[in-house]
Amino acid sequence: MTQSGSGSHSGGDETSETTQLLRAWADGDQGALERLTPRVYRTLRRIAGHQLKNERAGDSMQATALVHEAYLELIDVTNVDWQHRAHFYAVSAQIMRHILLDRARKRLSAKRGGSAEKVNLDEIPDLSGSRAGELVALDDALTTLAKMDERKARVVELRFFGGLSVEETAEVVGVSAETVMRDWK
Repeated sequence: MTQSGSGSHSGGDETSETTQLLRAWADGDQGALERLTPRVYRTLRRIAGHQLKNERAGDSMQATALVHEAYLELIDVTNVDWQHRAHFYAVSAQIMRHILLDRARKRLSAKRGGSAEKVNLDEIPDLSGSRAGELVALDDALTTLAKMDERKARVVELRFFGGLSVEETAEVVGVSAETVMRDWK
């Protein structure tokens, strides 16, 4: 039995099949999308759960709802040359992040703070309670980092928001795992 959409790299055949399905879907094969969905669903739920762990309990959507909302956006994605499944998961995580940021911004539509402060991502507190502002501030800080060093911002996005491993992040960014760790630090 294969692991549907598992984040591990031990299933070489599965990775190849998943990549082939992604590419067939990108070429317009809707049947490939139907075969792909059950393969990646569990990992998409893991990514959604990772992103939602920082949401306030009363405001949080369920992982299933986030995956479904992201799926609706993913099926409209066109002109993507899927490199591999990690690339797909990175794009999915980015879509989920934007969905949550849009929700946070709507909650904060009244007023936002302006000054950014340095944040150690390994020590970031649980984003519960009235943390929508912190999520938006973190996104603003990530946008600022991207202007200074796009690769480091991408590493933070994939690791923190996407929950990707060092190896998966390295695969998506196209650098070594050691470079990812240097960028992360």
